[in-house]
Amino acid sequence: MANLKSLAKDTAIYGISSIVGRFLNYLLVPVYTLALPASEGGYGVVTNVYAWVALMMVILTCGMETGFFRFANNGKDDPMRVYSTTLITVSGFALVFLLVGLTLLQPIAGLLGYADHPWYLGMMMIVVSMDAIQAIPFSFLRYKNKPVRFASLKLLFIFLNITLNLIYYVVMKGQDVGKAFLINLICTSFIMVCMLPELRGFKYVFDRELNRRMMRYCLPLLVLGIAGILNQVADKIIFPYVYPDETQGIVELGIYGACVKIAMIMAMLTQAFRYAYEPFVFGKSRDKDNKKVYADGMKFFIIFTLLAYLAVVFYLDILKYLIGRDYWEGLKVVPIVMMAEIFMGVYFNLSFWYKLIDETHWGASFSIIGCVTLVLVNVFFIPKYSYMACAWAGFCGYGVAMLLSYSIGQKKYPIDYDLKSIGTYVLLAAALYVAAECLEIENLWIRLFFRTILLLIFVAYIIKRDLPLKNIPFVNRFIKS
Repeated sequence: MANLKSLAKDTAIYGISSIVGRFLNYLLVPVYTLALPASEGGYGVVTNVYAWVALMMVILTCGMETGFFRFANNGKDDPMRVYSTTLITVSGFALVFLLVGLTLLQPIAGLLGYADHPWYLGMMMIVVSMDAIQAIPFSFLRYKNKPVRFASLKLLFIFLNITLNLIYYVVMKGQDVGKAFLINLICTSFIMVCMLPELRGFKYVFDRELNRRMMRYCLPLLVLGIAGILNQVADKIIFPYVYPDETQGIVELGIYGACVKIAMIMAMLTQAFRYAYEPFVFGKSRDKDNKKVYADGMKFFIIFTLLAYLAVVFYLDILKYLIGRDYWEGLKVVPIVMMAEIFMGVYFNLSFWYKLIDETHWGASFSIIGCVTLVLVNVFFIPKYSYMACAWAGFCGYGVAMLLSYSIGQKKYPIDYDLKSIGTYVLLAAALYVAAECLEIENLWIRLFFRTILLLIFVAYIIKRDLPLKNIPFVNRFIKS
């Protein structure tokens, strides 16, 4: 239990930068969707470009973040030597990418449909190169258990980004999509300067033998990472190419991209959990009770993601105001995309079995199969069903990867998950969701009151079954008094 309390504490701190930070970043969604009308497709451009950025970020970091944790915790290699080698490797990848990208900027822009605005891509090439380099110092902060410093830098970027966007799009009433990319470039550059303490004060050493071992470990993770990020952004990349009408396609993509932002609350929870869970797992890998801790971690992850799911879908009538009114037609994707995000989170938790036994090729295989599933559903169904196909494609892709990882993982590294309890929570959440959707209540406030009662039923069950109030120190002291 002490281990889980430590994990919960770190998750809460990292959540400041992940959950709270991303929620603050949601301020940009109404800003963009109000300044950039859906009919003009401006937000579709933002969605498409940032999908490419996410893909390139995974390629440039090459799985070295996880590799750093693995080798820094193996008890054999000097952690600072691992850090230095990792930083030099990723920086080299980033600088080569930037040099080639800027040299071939015009033909690349033409290929991606931005021949008239090549510097949309040019600015983001610079951004993603700096982001890739910064990823290693951020990992180092997690390794050194400095969540406050980590969260401070993340939040600084977000506050600066939001402020500059508000000034341009709200105060100055600008409508140039390119300014969003310029602002990102300014903010990323500022954070790079702030990270100088993590980039100096030690001897830079490139250990070739260590690098070879790390690359053997990380290359399968790169394949896994590419497949994994494609599961998240492939629909946004290929949508303009497979939708019958190119102009309308970018409009539809903008609607989908805006509504998906609401569903990303689940991704925020998963990311916060991951920041704390990854170094925690590798640190616990030599303990005797590690499998029990992993099983408990999975159970509580599912419980609280189901709670978040119900909270979002029950209060969608309020959350929809995060985006412009002319984007509301796409809100029907939210419940589907959130379920896909739960599958992704479970898949991430399951992934540690092959990382801990150094058989990362399994993760690459699962992610590739899931990615192929997602791409095929998108390619075949987007022309007919538009962005609804994107939502169901993610659901299918993550679902397949999750089931494969569980079935093979139980043979390779069996963990006694509490499936009975998890299944009960899933069934209860499903029943409450059906009750909320099937009972039509016209009055908004009565509908929200009824759904609040349903949500409290789920919370009450959690408290009764797995989180008794007497086990919470503050509440227990209050009860005794």
